[in-house]
This record gives sequence, structure tokens and C-alpha cells, in this order.
Amino acid sequence: MNESKYERYAGAYSQSRFLAKVLNQAKSIGASLLYKALQLFYVAQKPEVPKKVKATIYGALGYFILPFDVIPDMIFGVGYGDDATALLVALGIAHMYIDEDVREQAKQKLAGILGEEALHGLDA
Repeated sequence: MNESKYERYAGAYSQSRFLAKVLNQAKSIGASLLYKALQLFYVAQKPEVPKKVKATIYGALGYFILPFDVIPDMIFGVGYGDDATALLVALGIAHMYIDEDVREQAKQKLAGILGEEALHGLDA
């Protein structure tokens, strides 16, 4: 996805819509993808992250929130593939701002949603 697509989806992002999707569809999203989305969620809240990086994050999270995108999320097995791509691109752009504190916040939230067992095998 290029920058203009991220900007288009950034308008779909809101903290409440993101958290609602995470809580309502956590099991179908999966622990690994959810962990990546949560890292982006928490890193976007850091004041030192540049606005351009935040815009990319919000675009990726906005795309993630929308149920009807390139591949609708309801299609079992492939529905979150395009969402994963958007999140991974944003993670690549934001990686230098993701520190241990962000990872820990994401892990704590993930454990609160899916249980401690969801943390096994997660990559940093």
C-alpha cells in the first residue's frame, strides 16, 4: 500500500473502533496479528513519534478496522491477509520507535484479551 492509501484509511481509525474490533474479534484475528496491531496502537501514543509515522500507523489501523477491504475479513483463512500486510508495512516504518515498553504494553493487553497462553511463541 502506498502512502495515499494509508492516508485514505487513516480517517477510519479511532481508538474506540480499534479496541472494539480487537475485543470482538480477537480469536479470529489471532494472537500474532493482534500483537502487531497492539504494538502499533501503543507506539502511536508516544509523543516522540513523528506525525508522518503516526499517519501511516493510523492508516494501517484504519484499514485493519474496516471489515470490507480488499479481502473481506469474514473470509476464513485469508480475510486478514491484506490487513497483515498493511500492519507489517506500518511496523517496518515505525520499528525504531517500538521499544520494550511498547512491547510490554501490547503483551499485557493481549494476555488480558486472550489469556497468558497467547504470549507463547510471540516474536518481539
